[in-house]
Amino acid sequence: MTTYDIERYLNIRSAYGGSFAPDGERLAFLMNTTGTAQVWTVDGPGEWPVQRTFYDDRVTFVDYSPEREELAFGKDQGGDERAQLYTLNTETGEITNRTRRAGAKHRWGGWDSDGERFAFASNRRDHEVFDIYVQDRDGTGDDAELVHEGEGWLSLSGWSPEDDRLIVHEAHSSFDHDVHVLDVTDGGISHVTPHDGRARFSSVEWGPDGNSLYLVTDHNSDTLQLERLDLSTGGFTVVEDGGEWNVDGVSIDEESRRVAYSRNVDGYTALTVGELVDADRIDPNESPSFPEGVIGGVSWGPDGERYATTVTASSDNANVHVADARTGESARWTNAATAGIPRDTFVEPQLVHVPSFDGREVPGFFSVPEDAEGEVPVIVDIHGGPESQRRPSFSTVKQYFLNNGYAVFEPNVRGSSGYGKEYASLDDVRNRMDSVKDLKAGVEWLQEHPVADA
Repeated sequence: MTTYDIERYLNIRSAYGGSFAPDGERLAFLMNTTGTAQVWTVDGPGEWPVQRTFYDDRVTFVDYSPEREELAFGKDQGGDERAQLYTLNTETGEITNRTRRAGAKHRWGGWDSDGERFAFASNRRDHEVFDIYVQDRDGTGDDAELVHEGEGWLSLSGWSPEDDRLIVHEAHSSFDHDVHVLDVTDGGISHVTPHDGRARFSSVEWGPDGNSLYLVTDHNSDTLQLERLDLSTGGFTVVEDGGEWNVDGVSIDEESRRVAYSRNVDGYTALTVGELVDADRIDPNESPSFPEGVIGGVSWGPDGERYATTVTASSDNANVHVADARTGESARWTNAATAGIPRDTFVEPQLVHVPSFDGREVPGFFSVPEDAEGEVPVIVDIHGGPESQRRPSFSTVKQYFLNNGYAVFEPNVRGSSGYGKEYASLDDVRNRMDSVKDLKAGVEWLQEHPVADA
């Protein structure tokens, strides 16, 4: 088997964050071919992409206007995380800094339906909190209108169908959120998710009628569920409970009433695309034909007939795929380079469940070199936190070690997210060392494994 040096692996690239042009015939996306993520566009699968931005600094997102050959993107400077918002005319190439507040952070909140205005959250007034602003598409700097003074960590989830309200998301911690509805005409704001204790409310979308919100929440369950919030009554209805797994995201195309929602099934994404045939009922279409791995960031085409999403797997670097909403047929529209390393050399992991000290089974991923003969050394790779989860997405460093004869074990010890609130809290405070006991159990399991060098 051919081995490759670390520089080759570190030059494997990613393409992600696709956004359709108004006619649905072009896709904008981010790709780090130059070493930092920049804006590119492509006209179809197999077509040659066009690079649109050329900065030393990374671009953080891209979002096509719903009506014009114009897109918005964000960029910070030197990794300072104080992103400014820009627009790019894809016909002339002209780029304009729309925010012009280098000392402040700006969080994109989306275009309105005709692309004449956009919204954002920013800490330009007070660096400790985020306010909400609305700005005309040709405005700059102080042209932004302050429509709400915030008191916390605010971000936006999009305009209502009538362009008169915004969803305001407030994060208190990783596992405690709130949602507000802001009227941009008079500045009135309503808190729509009062709750006791900690609860997550995320991936919030407007319902097609503008009178309800769809979101994923665990306010009344151990795992995240897809629920509908009726804004007139404040009542919640479960639309999809996800079984024992988290529903970790939802996306709705308001005009076509098409819906995509994803479940995190032991780390792997199970994506369902269907029709919102009733306020609380989704009829699923054919399952999309994506590689088995992690899928995220659905962007609908202008008629809702197809959508773009980012797909990555342990053996497949991140790329943007486009799928038919009805048939599930898909094609990869981007071709992020693998630095000349053949894709078929990348290794898939085994999903394993290791019994721990108290009988609980700890999930994890065990990857073995393709041509392993006898016992091989094993790297135990533990994810960070405060709450996180190792998932089967592409890792250049892991593939380098596998190519050079090491196995890799990636446990999701108690305290990891992705398995419900109870599991995530099992290592809190005095139970912190229980997660270390899970690691001990994992090492003991490896020592008995026929592939591992004890």
